[in-house]
Amino acid sequence: MDPEAGPVSYQKLQLWEPGLESEEEEGEISEPLVLYPWRPHDSSGNKIGGLAGAWARPAAALLLLAVGLSLAVRQLQISRGYTRSVGSVLPPPTGHSHHPGVYHHGAIISPAAACSSLGRELLVAGGNVVDAGIGAALCLSVVHPHATGLGAIFWGLFHNSSSGNSTALTSGPAQILAPGLGLPTALPALRLLHTRFGRLPWPHLLGGPTTLAQEGFQVDTPLARALAAQGTKGLCPLLCHADGTPLGPGTRAANPRLADVLRRAALVPTPHLAGDALLSLMANDLGLEAPSAEPMPTLEPALQLSVPQGILFTTPSPSAGPELLALLEAALHSGEASSDLCPPPLMQATGTPVSSVLAAIDSSGSVLLLTSSLNSSFGSGRLSPSTGVLFSNLVTRSATSAWACPLILRSSLEDTEANVLGLVASGAPMITRAMTSALLRHLAAPQTQSHHQPQHQKGPTESPSTCVQETLLQVTAYAEHAHVSSVPHGCCPFQGF
Repeated sequence: MDPEAGPVSYQKLQLWEPGLESEEEEGEISEPLVLYPWRPHDSSGNKIGGLAGAWARPAAALLLLAVGLSLAVRQLQISRGYTRSVGSVLPPPTGHSHHPGVYHHGAIISPAAACSSLGRELLVAGGNVVDAGIGAALCLSVVHPHATGLGAIFWGLFHNSSSGNSTALTSGPAQILAPGLGLPTALPALRLLHTRFGRLPWPHLLGGPTTLAQEGFQVDTPLARALAAQGTKGLCPLLCHADGTPLGPGTRAANPRLADVLRRAALVPTPHLAGDALLSLMANDLGLEAPSAEPMPTLEPALQLSVPQGILFTTPSPSAGPELLALLEAALHSGEASSDLCPPPLMQATGTPVSSVLAAIDSSGSVLLLTSSLNSSFGSGRLSPSTGVLFSNLVTRSATSAWACPLILRSSLEDTEANVLGLVASGAPMITRAMTSALLRHLAAPQTQSHHQPQHQKGPTESPSTCVQETLLQVTAYAEHAHVSSVPHGCCPFQGF
């Protein structure tokens, strides 16, 4: 690890500093978090103490100019780092380089290039994996409305490398606002996660997503394909041309109403209030009163399972986490081949809920896995006009989140430098079996790689034959580096430094 990059401490920081709220209200919340320590000042009337004679002012001016030029050069170098292409590898300070997907400090992987890039910027600005993951999740709620959004349900799994603890983010029991329309819980869930574990101020995490919603974003291939399959009923004018046809790849879309919601959310001080304003607006669109009591997200210890290779962590019920641990325990005990766990093609379900996943990791082994779902493509297909948010199409008050089972494996609880693996998947009709297959393949992989890679490049790689029909993300902290990969290969842009 680079000597200048120490382990990240995940302590709750002060969310509000004097003057912060007024500054955010008056300016753009999407300003970059890079500090500019030198700015030109009006020197009229100022006296330079300690210098006498006619040479004092020119000498001071030259000194300030030299300092300013030095800092400006440094700032230009940092700024250029922000514009690297998706998946690029920054030259580390030590001079050696790595394959794409291997980084010195931290990395993030998500289904959208813009969101992975935003997550990386938050990491570079001093944020931790929680900041990066939440920022990317809010970004995905703007650019991938077919798979996630502020109307979606979120599950998360956070591993703190400093303490060795893993915490599950749960959305609470699924509840409906109206028949077939789910209550939105995304904002309070993400706000709660940030309140407990985030580092950067909450408003800065919403700056990039707000700008994308207000100024427009480019429709990427996954969204264009979903639109072509779904049609635009209920989605106009947000995602269609003037003639009602769906937007295609490369076209631009904007969601100013959603931008307004994100601006207001940036100013709320508590997780509860983060969801109140959105819920009231969505209920008003339906001609309903907002419920007096709504399900609140919680943070609780993750489920654990001790295995010979370390400790497994996942999310509790009503996610599919308990089912995943039961399958893993049985497979590891019996030595069942991973290929036997893959669901046969005839079992593929046509109505599988669409979900969105992302993962962030740093080289010390802290990991955040987030998964969310509207329960189907574009959820209910019903847009809230005053918020620009799509309702999810939940139809039961206690549905199991079968699409949610993020998994973390830590090789040792006692060793502060233990290897850590994170897996999160979407799109599989039997996702727990696919995750079990992926973990078993991972456990078999290091022995076959250890004699063929340099020490700084060792680590698990993807298994293209893993039985995930859409997306599996893998992140690993190994040999003081952060590794990211995906199945299928190249499905999800990644960024790191």
